[in-house]
Amino acid sequence: MDEAHQADIPNWIQQHSVYQDLMRLDVGDSAQVYAAFLVYMDLTEVRGWSGVFGVSCPELQAVLLEGREKEGDTVQMIYPLPSHRSIKHKVLRCVLDRGSPMLLCVVASDSSLVYQRLCDGFLTPDPPLDIQDQGRRQHRKRRLQT
Repeated sequence: MDEAHQADIPNWIQQHSVYQDLMRLDVGDSAQVYAAFLVYMDLTEVRGWSGVFGVSCPELQAVLLEGREKEGDTVQMIYPLPSHRSIKHKVLRCVLDRGSPMLLCVVASDSSLVYQRLCDGFLTPDPPLDIQDQGRRQHRKRRLQT
């Protein structure tokens, strides 16, 4: 890890066993490992995911995370991406070809996280709530937020 980036990471994170495990995957990109750790903490501590662990992806020089949203669900692949990095379609294809459902998690410099579910091909979205079928047209009712 370069010394400039290491100085930005709080000491408790550097000493955390999961962070050290992610560093041992030796992907050579300390910013991406830090992003993976932040996503790991969000998934396990905030969202209650189970069985989350890091996986080295040598083709991408990245740490991917695998985990289950709920006990008994299928394993999902999470790709933590620092927001200052760009991503190419070929990279996403490499992750999608692993066969697991995928979440892309962009990690901003202020540690905020944005998740985006990705799939291979088109995914039909769930219909919006409050749609009434009135013949051939669908009318939406707007609910006021109170």
